[in-house]
Amino acid sequence: MCRSAILPKVFAILIAAFIAALAAHTRAAEFTVEQTAEGVEVKLDGQLFTKYLTQSGKKPILWPIIGPTGKPMTRPWPMDTAEVNAAKAAKGEKLEKTDIVSDDHPWHRSLWFSYQSVNGANLWEERDNTGSTKHREFVSFSSGPQAKIVTRNDWLDKDGKKLLEDQRTITCSTDGDNRLIDFDITLNATEGDVVFGDEKDGVFGMRVPDTMRVSSKQGGSFVNSDGKVDEAGVWGKPASWVDYHGPVDGETLGIAILNHPSSYLYPTYWHTRNYGLFAANPFARHAFDPNVLATSYTLKQGEPMTFRFRVILHKGDEKEGHISQAWEKYSLEH
Repeated sequence: MCRSAILPKVFAILIAAFIAALAAHTRAAEFTVEQTAEGVEVKLDGQLFTKYLTQSGKKPILWPIIGPTGKPMTRPWPMDTAEVNAAKAAKGEKLEKTDIVSDDHPWHRSLWFSYQSVNGANLWEERDNTGSTKHREFVSFSSGPQAKIVTRNDWLDKDGKKLLEDQRTITCSTDGDNRLIDFDITLNATEGDVVFGDEKDGVFGMRVPDTMRVSSKQGGSFVNSDGKVDEAGVWGKPASWVDYHGPVDGETLGIAILNHPSSYLYPTYWHTRNYGLFAANPFARHAFDPNVLATSYTLKQGEPMTFRFRVILHKGDEKEGHISQAWEKYSLEH
């Protein structure tokens, strides 16, 4: 066969291969949600993305949460004690804030929602005299291009008395390489009015991987939507979003939390710390700034309040993750 006859066939094969590769790259993600003894498990294209655990310590949580390169994106402790036990055995002493393995604040469980002052009850910490959030039921869960989990939960004081209930909708999706978790939660005062006090510990929280922490001195950092890049500039300040990024198992990865404009008390204030806590707290005012008068917020019976957050798991820093543009897009969603 002459060369002039071969070239068109080779070209056609290359074009077909390119189209097939492009189709494979752009095909819609497929999520599957399956109920387990612990809650529900979410898989993305057959691989574990996250688990909704109905009870871990004193509350429901999401753990583990797997990022866009297949690596866990939240601290495993205290759900998994292996790393902490090994680190303590190697050191033979208490772990410090600069270590790359931590064991502080055992109530910081991956990703959760709770608060320090609910009619005076502390539901944030996990001690003998603190309250809890109890999973009541799954309303629904579904698979497809998105994974959606809807649950109802009861908020209880230390004696088990019901304070209020919530309905939360957790939606997992993708946007290019970024992995998204939308967390929409509506609080309802079913037992009478509920007062949220002015305290720093709350409400929508994550605990970043230990190597990502600023205090571990491995190169972690965070930045908010106003361009503030350190704890003094971010902690206790209102912002539309904050991005926490740093090294995870040899590569730079990031977590952004976005606050939707329709969320109650938008823009939220941020309880984001160098030691790895990453939380949005709209209720605190005096707790963040002693020059501001303490303020409480009342959830009246029959008048629900809704909070909306989006978590973005991405490669690189906030620029590589296109977080500013992602918030603009999110802010237009209803």
